[in-house]
Amino acid sequence: MNKIFVAVLFTISLASAVMAQDPVKVDAKHYTVEFENSQVRVLRIKYGPHEKSVMHRHPNAVAVFMTDGNTTFTLPKGDPQVTSNKAGETRWTPAGLHLPENTGDQPFEVILVELKSPVKKATKPPTAVVNPKQ
Repeated sequence: MNKIFVAVLFTISLASAVMAQDPVKVDAKHYTVEFENSQVRVLRIKYGPHEKSVMHRHPNAVAVFMTDGNTTFTLPKGDPQVTSNKAGETRWTPAGLHLPENTGDQPFEVILVELKSPVKKATKPPTAVVNPKQ
């Protein structure tokens, strides 16, 4: 009985680890790294019509939509989230786990700028820069 319990726990922990993997590693067909440094990682994401990814995780990020698109995000818990985006639109995307699918009939492309360090609260508002020669 004890061995079965340990085996079940191991399976659950392994499944959780797989579900939370880096999209570049688990879905290289759709995700490529365009740039990376200590502060950000920039991904180019491309899906063909009706293509689907695997469950993966992103940190806080900013998405820049290169094309119009319709996407459904399946979440670990809760209802799927359906989104429509226009080319040129930008959107804040909070960290999370999801499985995206291009539900449209056209290819879909987005640039995702993932933030590596936590956003720090400003201790004082930025100072305005005034050009005295105006």
